[in-house]
Amino acid sequence: MTDLQAIVDEIHGKLQSRLGEGKVADYIPQLAHVDPKRFGMAVVTVDGQVHKAGDCDEPFSIQSISKVFTLTLALGKHGETTWNRVGKEPSGSAFNSIVQLEHEEGKPRNPFINAGAIAVSDLVLAGHTPAEAIGEIVRFVRYLAEDETIAIDPAVAKSEEATGYRNFALANFMRSFGKLSHPVEHVLGVYFHHCAIAMTCSQLARSGLFLAANGRNPMTGHTVVSSQRARRINALMLTCGHYDGSGDFAYRVGLPGKSGVGGGILAVAPGKASIAVWSPGLNHNGNSLIGSLALEMFADMTGWSVFGH
Repeated sequence: MTDLQAIVDEIHGKLQSRLGEGKVADYIPQLAHVDPKRFGMAVVTVDGQVHKAGDCDEPFSIQSISKVFTLTLALGKHGETTWNRVGKEPSGSAFNSIVQLEHEEGKPRNPFINAGAIAVSDLVLAGHTPAEAIGEIVRFVRYLAEDETIAIDPAVAKSEEATGYRNFALANFMRSFGKLSHPVEHVLGVYFHHCAIAMTCSQLARSGLFLAANGRNPMTGHTVVSSQRARRINALMLTCGHYDGSGDFAYRVGLPGKSGVGGGILAVAPGKASIAVWSPGLNHNGNSLIGSLALEMFADMTGWSVFGH
């Protein structure tokens, strides 16, 4: 039996001297104020045990990790037709690149780069006002985490809206190819707000548990998605969840994961646990530097890589 708490404590101890490494995302002004020396980690197993360390109960901006939840909602609404609008391939480009989008006539490469997540927001918006769509996303995350306190950080949402020129460009570009069904302002309103959801590592690990348990939330017994869909979302997280650093993350950690520029990473050990880490300093790919190291150490110490020991 692996002593997970001892492992989490050991990782927390070993990384203390390195806290503050990496570069905090400063292009979203509100994120530039976060203390780079923060580090939290939480592991929730499929049988309900919780192991945590550090700043695991401090809320942070989940940013692109929210794309896992919006993709899950879009698949629930539109099923496999979702893939008519967005691809399933790794991009190999930066998360906010426009070059590939032009080449591929406005169809984003995958749902986890910005353009792809904007297309997914457009799908979630179907039949809703922006406020209703945002409400649906927040309710879904609260339902997954079983926590009604989870909310959007309005200062971060405002900060993104004020500085999100590149995202406006991506959305207008897709609209010009007829790939968005709703007005750009509405789609981006949904996108900026779901990226501004604030969660703790403990809440985030809980919310990802359905992906570790064949689509069921083992805490409540509710089926969130089919086991086949959970498997497919995990596959996309493994191949596309870390932008152009996805291959390196698969090589070093070997777990499906999704990062966000707020410094969080949600990782899934299928059949075993959901793991959330947070440390704001990013590496050159925009992924948490200390968070990635923590997950690499965790995978080594548990032998939980999906590729075997």
